[in-house]
Amino acid sequence: MATQSNTRSQFPRHRKPSRRQWEGLVYVLPALVLVVVFFLIPLGMAAWMSLHKWPLIGNPRWIGLGNYMRVLGDASFWSALWFTVQYTIAATVGLMSVAFALALMVQGQGRSTTFYRTAYFLPVVTGFASASLLWAWLSNVDSGLFSPLAQSLGLTEGRVNILASFSPAFWSVTIMVIWKMAGFYMVILMSGLQSIPADYQEAARIDGASWLQRLRWITLPLVRKPFALALILCVAGSMLAFDQFYIILNGGPQNQTVTAVYRIFNESFVSFRLGYGAALSMVLLTILLVLSVIQLRLLRDRGES
Repeated sequence: MATQSNTRSQFPRHRKPSRRQWEGLVYVLPALVLVVVFFLIPLGMAAWMSLHKWPLIGNPRWIGLGNYMRVLGDASFWSALWFTVQYTIAATVGLMSVAFALALMVQGQGRSTTFYRTAYFLPVVTGFASASLLWAWLSNVDSGLFSPLAQSLGLTEGRVNILASFSPAFWSVTIMVIWKMAGFYMVILMSGLQSIPADYQEAARIDGASWLQRLRWITLPLVRKPFALALILCVAGSMLAFDQFYIILNGGPQNQTVTAVYRIFNESFVSFRLGYGAALSMVLLTILLVLSVIQLRLLRDRGES
């Protein structure tokens, strides 16, 4: 009998969910439904399509890993992916630098600070399509603003089409993205800065630490988690860039600004090779997952060290 009682004590009976747990499930259920309907089901459909030769009209045909084998030899896709990586590096460095500087500037209190927060965040609410159309008009060599302004300032001898060559076009779009999205990442980093206890900064100031020393040894370590979140969102968003290059440059000049998503769009909705486009999407998703895991591990290891 003692043995049986000990066994029962070691393996307690499963408790029924409490009322509070059921209430929590009810609150979470709408979000779970949205995730399943708009993410998991489309993801499963894309994975299934990637295993078929799936034309726009006609019956799909099972080809297994044929689309993925074709991806390995698709020089156009890897070229587009390499350009996307270059853009991601440039945009991420620019966005995180500008966003962190803005967060340091507006973390205080006061009416002027509130005004600047609103002003810096305002471009975020503008859609990417609208911002791209605005930038395309500003960059127009005839009716835009940038080319006549550069000529009037003496930077150029005449009007120059900045979208006609790769480097000016690339940096023009990158600057537009920094202007458009820096306020979003500023808010994320600002939330981390405001969570730092003021006593830490005050104690370091009393001990004679300079501003750079406080930034290096107090501010940066304590905003590691918000910085990691902003960095992952920034890299993922840059790797999925499409609107700005499609609207402003249309892949030009000479197809040098075709991103990975742009290539997927062309395969799926221009050439109507839906199965191959789905395979490209799954490859890009895998790359994004790997990059996110690497970033999390690097930031976690640095924080633990």
